[in-house]
Amino acid sequence: MNGPDATVVITTRNRRAELPRAVESALNQTARVEVLVLDDASTDGTAEMLARNFPAVRVHRSEVPRGYILQRNLAARLAEAGAIISIDDDAVFSSRETVAQTLTEFDHPRVGAIAIPVVDTRRSPTVRPRAPARAPDGRRVYVVPTFIGTAHALRRDVFLELGGYRETIFHQGEEPDYCLRMLAAGYVTRLGAADPIHHHESPSRDRRRMDVYGSRNTILFCWHNEPMPYCAVRMAELTVKGLALGV
Repeated sequence: MNGPDATVVITTRNRRAELPRAVESALNQTARVEVLVLDDASTDGTAEMLARNFPAVRVHRSEVPRGYILQRNLAARLAEAGAIISIDDDAVFSSRETVAQTLTEFDHPRVGAIAIPVVDTRRSPTVRPRAPARAPDGRRVYVVPTFIGTAHALRRDVFLELGGYRETIFHQGEEPDYCLRMLAAGYVTRLGAADPIHHHESPSRDRRRMDVYGSRNTILFCWHNEPMPYCAVRMAELTVKGLALGV
């Protein structure tokens, strides 16, 4: 029997109450999927819950917290399928067809990633981003600059070839950096049209941590990707904005 059509990757830390919904929605996909959960040193019994309730799921648990960016890089090395679908532990597939629909969108050799439509249910019912269901010529590929971490698909071979996400980023903002490096290598991020992923943003999110790393990583993005002398000016501007935001 052939291997899975896709590997669904879910990174998690101390979300035992929310994680089962994400796992169940992945296991219920019509496509043949391998579900791979990366447990970032949870202390709330997440690994035990998965072993008890979801024996078909592959689980890799770290003994110390390493951050979800490093865990997603590790997941790409562990995955068995050629396509990786990544969702957060507080997200679910809205239909059983989402993975199958997304896989059909890897139909052009330059498509290296797909921005899967997503709904942030606690903020708005709006689906974003989303390509037209039927392109004017029936074949058109719509391209976007980046994808959202909780709803995207990757070509595993391209991801590994490019070295995955920059692990110095650690948390927040890895997506545009990877998409820019992918573009430089000749690949694009396609705007998907599949049934959306529903992101039920967890109330336990650490907002301060997100703000700190968000500001820090805009500076790192500039350092890695913008040429001098523009980079120096831009980094100074971003530093001042980050400090103002902190205040």
